[in-house]
Amino acid sequence: MALRLIFVRHGLSSFNRERRIQGRIDLSTLTKEGEQQAIQTGEILSSLAINAIYSSPLKRAKSTTLHLLQASKLSINPIFDKGLLEVDLGSWSGLTIDEVKSQFHESYETWKKDPKSLILTREDHTRFSPIKELMAQANEFIQKILKLHSLEKEQTVLIVAHNAILRCLIMTLLDGSSTGFRKIQLDNASISILNLTNTNREGLHTQVECLNSTTHLNPPLPPKGKNARIVLVRHGETDWNLEGRFQGQIDIPLNKNGHTQAAAASVFLSNQPINKAFSSSMSRPRQTAATILKSHPGVEIQLKEDLVEIGHGLWEGKLESEIQKEWPDLLRAWQLSPESVQMPNGETINDVSTRAMKCWKLICKGLSTQDTALVVAHDAVNKTILCELLGLKASDIWMIKQGNGGITVVDLSPNPDHPDVITCMNLTSHLGGILDTTAAGAL
Repeated sequence: MALRLIFVRHGLSSFNRERRIQGRIDLSTLTKEGEQQAIQTGEILSSLAINAIYSSPLKRAKSTTLHLLQASKLSINPIFDKGLLEVDLGSWSGLTIDEVKSQFHESYETWKKDPKSLILTREDHTRFSPIKELMAQANEFIQKILKLHSLEKEQTVLIVAHNAILRCLIMTLLDGSSTGFRKIQLDNASISILNLTNTNREGLHTQVECLNSTTHLNPPLPPKGKNARIVLVRHGETDWNLEGRFQGQIDIPLNKNGHTQAAAASVFLSNQPINKAFSSSMSRPRQTAATILKSHPGVEIQLKEDLVEIGHGLWEGKLESEIQKEWPDLLRAWQLSPESVQMPNGETINDVSTRAMKCWKLICKGLSTQDTALVVAHDAVNKTILCELLGLKASDIWMIKQGNGGITVVDLSPNPDHPDVITCMNLTSHLGGILDTTAAGAL
């Protein structure tokens, strides 16, 4: 049983268009483009059984919610909750970004580089930390949702709000800190999905199914930033994925559906200017990369041994039920604390993280600002890379979902003082629908 939370950022607003700081003042309204984005979001969500809708009461979010509801034909009364108000940025609110840069240059640099350290002053001369307050607000809202919506039932809750509060809600559910605030991107009318469970682990478990999906909009991917972009893809399905067998470093090729998934990824990425490509040396990612590059002729695949899948050792080729009979305690430890497990004749998750990140950093170092590189690898490899980028530990791999043929985009920061940004994560809509319905696999 699980509680699915669907986070939607409001559509393009008048202040977004004018590049003004919005904060929690209620002067910004939804633009015509923002209204259309809300309608498109409602249409893509119309196939889901949504049990409840919560929205910020600010005009731009409230209008998004109402347009979305009309388009989705959902007969649900939304709850407009002050717990979803946007971050309070005090006297910055209403100013253009250029004005804030000019008038509050040092503070603005802190906001971009280390937002949790930003201190502002209110009209009554009291000083406050916007992100510290917002994280407390996010935690309070999450606790309320958990009380109102039991994890013992299959429920889906839609939450429509703003950029900063949605980031804080996601960070609250991941590690309870704001360290990843600047490491993710949330575009107007984007969809992010998190699954909450209390099964197989102690206490609440969060899984990020996708982040910042804009595949229902035009363009379907956010524009590339000022530096290099990496498109990280998990290989397509294999027969062992479908059967739930531990593959590890046994070289199982794609099955028919896996080839179809790779072809769908190729079509989806056909308008991305990919000019470099890297792959694990194993056949399933190599086949996936080759298919994707059919829409980018002339790009050669550079094979990387450090991107091969985790070595499961004696578990490879076995079903979970078979491993349960022979190594029940070790399997349970793997499910609860993967960092504590040395696979029998295999690797640890920290081993994988070390070699994967070494390879990732070398790839990044070799890219120019104009490059868009394709990287195709495996479930555990991709998860450890994404944990590192989010500021999580390798032991947090269960928080990250990587579907077969799923697409993640990372934009490298042009400023070494600022983190690289996960622009979107685990997009699978090119495989059919907003939810990830790919094979669960065995990892």
